[in-house]
Amino acid sequence: MFFITFGVSCHNKKEDTGAIRNLVDTIGFVQYAWQMDSIMSRIEEMYMFEEYHPCDDKSEEPAKIVISPHDDYTYVGPLYPAVIHEIKSNVVIMFGVAHKARQFGLENKLIFESNNSWKGPYKNVQVSELRNEIISALDTGMFVINDSIQAVEHSLEALLPYLQYFNKKFEIVPILVPAMSFKRINQISDSLARVISTIADKHNLKWGKDFAFIISNDAVHYGDADWGGQNLAPFGSDTAGYLEAISHEMEITSTLCGKLNPDSIKRFNEFTVDTANFREYRWTWCGRYSVPLGLMTGHYLAEINGDSICGTKTGYLTSIDHPPVPVSDLGMGTTAPANLRHWVGYVGIIYK
Repeated sequence: MFFITFGVSCHNKKEDTGAIRNLVDTIGFVQYAWQMDSIMSRIEEMYMFEEYHPCDDKSEEPAKIVISPHDDYTYVGPLYPAVIHEIKSNVVIMFGVAHKARQFGLENKLIFESNNSWKGPYKNVQVSELRNEIISALDTGMFVINDSIQAVEHSLEALLPYLQYFNKKFEIVPILVPAMSFKRINQISDSLARVISTIADKHNLKWGKDFAFIISNDAVHYGDADWGGQNLAPFGSDTAGYLEAISHEMEITSTLCGKLNPDSIKRFNEFTVDTANFREYRWTWCGRYSVPLGLMTGHYLAEINGDSICGTKTGYLTSIDHPPVPVSDLGMGTTAPANLRHWVGYVGIIYK
């Protein structure tokens, strides 16, 4: 067993220039360095994590891909640092959920943006120049550039403070993934992997050491109350229903662990997306598109490199199965209730 005991945070007074993407959620997530320092201090005091050994002798390697939650810090608690501290690279390619893509009429294409930096708690987070190289190399039919949707999307914003806590020098390539069929996911991820591989070779960048993927995702959204009038509780909203839902969650998360391969990723897709209509849920994971696209990109990149990538689950939590991290005295709070009639699942997975 080990406590999370990471480095002391510091402030950097240098400000980035150019277009800056500002914060969407200042309630569920931090906006200041002192808040982030306090959150980490509380997590260290409240929680311990079991050591894990990803696939044979890979435990000392840096992560190539991680799947991280993006919900309120008070609810997700220890899972954020448990996965994000495994990223050691200075460039992070981020695959986010496009929650409001339907409102913008966006689907079947990756969504990039044009900001030079994003606001972070310690300093602004620089967008890597690799973003424009990727955009220039991709087929124009595979992406759009849309700052408006990114300005209202929280799924990548949630990850930046933890990434910055562990590495003040990191840069990002933000990508949102809207609704698309698995066939389309496969097509885009194959092309994206080839583009990333070519750019990595050009700059002599090593996957894991110099760049990594982070996939933003929340697991099941469950319950029959406060979901906009929807009943998202097929097993019921009592304790028995909760336990049955958790059992189903374990079956789904098992498809994301072990050796990364297309069959398992497709099985995850079939668990979470209505195969007759890719725009609709089968099981309410908001990462039902970001997860398979990020993992398929990883699969194809590993194939190009001759690598074998293995995923290890660091933990699964829900918004009601552990003590929340106290945040009210930090000027933070919650953006949704947490009870048997309204709860969210969170999984953390590391791929090496």
